[in-house]
Amino acid sequence: MTDRTEAMSPLELYESLMAQGDKVRALKTAKADKTEIDAAVQLLLKLKVDYKQVTGQDYKAGSPPSESSVVHDNGPAADGADDEDTVDPWNVSTTNAKGVDYDKLIVRFGSSKIDKELVDRIEKVAGQKPHRFLRRGIFFSHRDMHQVLDAYEKNKSFYLYTGRGPSSEAMHVGHLIPFIFTKWLQDVFDIPLVIQMTDDEKYLWKDLTLEDCHRFAVENAKDIIACGFDVNKTFIFSDLDYMGSSREFYTNVVKIQKHVTFNQVKGIFGFTDSDCIGKISFPAIQAAPSFSNSFPQIFGGRKDIPCLIPCAIDQDPYFRMTRDVAPRIGYPKPALLHSTFFPALQGAQTKMSASDPNSSIFLTDTPKQIKNKVNKHAFSGGKDTVDEHRKYGGNPDVDVSFMYLTFFLEDDEQLEKIRQDYTSGALLTGELKKILIETLQPMIAEHQERRKQVTDEMVKQFMTPRPLNFKL
Repeated sequence: MTDRTEAMSPLELYESLMAQGDKVRALKTAKADKTEIDAAVQLLLKLKVDYKQVTGQDYKAGSPPSESSVVHDNGPAADGADDEDTVDPWNVSTTNAKGVDYDKLIVRFGSSKIDKELVDRIEKVAGQKPHRFLRRGIFFSHRDMHQVLDAYEKNKSFYLYTGRGPSSEAMHVGHLIPFIFTKWLQDVFDIPLVIQMTDDEKYLWKDLTLEDCHRFAVENAKDIIACGFDVNKTFIFSDLDYMGSSREFYTNVVKIQKHVTFNQVKGIFGFTDSDCIGKISFPAIQAAPSFSNSFPQIFGGRKDIPCLIPCAIDQDPYFRMTRDVAPRIGYPKPALLHSTFFPALQGAQTKMSASDPNSSIFLTDTPKQIKNKVNKHAFSGGKDTVDEHRKYGGNPDVDVSFMYLTFFLEDDEQLEKIRQDYTSGALLTGELKKILIETLQPMIAEHQERRKQVTDEMVKQFMTPRPLNFKL
């Protein structure tokens, strides 16, 4: 395989094949020079050969590769393990009480596992102990992180890009995960950050008014600012505001739109003929912040500054598309760090949802509400009776209270002791829930106090296009 295609996942190869097929047809229709048409056909044939090598199947337009098209060995399958997890930007579900099978997802998406070697390297380059999300595998997958570190070691800076889809006024604790980690990255690498508020996306997908979506974006920005981001290194923007005021940003959106076909977005996102055209064109808007010249006020028109995107893995389809387009429009591919999902209180079969108040711990919840939600709704891995639990122990791998502690309890030794005590039966479910409640209550109260200090003037400062203070 060529250097370029050997690094591609099956889905990226499939998308490149569709795009190349479209190009060949366009050249023939335009009666282009025979040499140009022949070269395009040769590349198409080469891509087909590479596709068959990777998937073991012949390329067929309209039939994206399935997970089964990639040969891999995950050992003997457990009962029900053949059930496919549903993971896309709008839906996450699994039949497994332990949650999504992330090792399978890495193979399916064609990303790379964050192994101990990479965690150790991040520690060495950053000069700080790795964040607990890295130590515990909460951020578990990546694309091109080694290249980002290679460049950084040669004194070449990069910038961070993450985002939030503002579908409600109140955010829940699961929404904090990418921002907690992104703040750590900003602090240890001392780099700029752009945060996209996709109020336009929520208008297109939800039964909400444009005014509500924009208001939610501003309210959510207050929670994001309360995470402690540096105003001198952070630009938060609403799509509804920024798209109309930045020619450079919109120019990149149009470039991306020109290089992605309707067939491609149908294959990547599952769009149908009944979806509005706004949905079909939206992925280009989420892709555009991956390129530094979308922010001339920050990067002065430079298009070569690498981008690192920390996000939940359900957002990866957007950036597989982005990485495929990037070299075709002369830009570097963005790198990614993927997180696991924050489970609903009822269990890890689904992620926490802002639309179901009983599935979520909101950042606006009182200490009493937090206590009641955890005690009443948090799925337990314990046994039915105290005697049985003492005798057989609990299962922390399916227990939501323990899962939440892996996200928020900083002390590794304390967390491991809780795991051992719960597994042995020494720690009861009620006692485990009490530990979680006592962890969440002060954390959320402190967040609420910080949010109270966020004024409208501060929000305006973060959301005004302006130069940022950093060294390239």
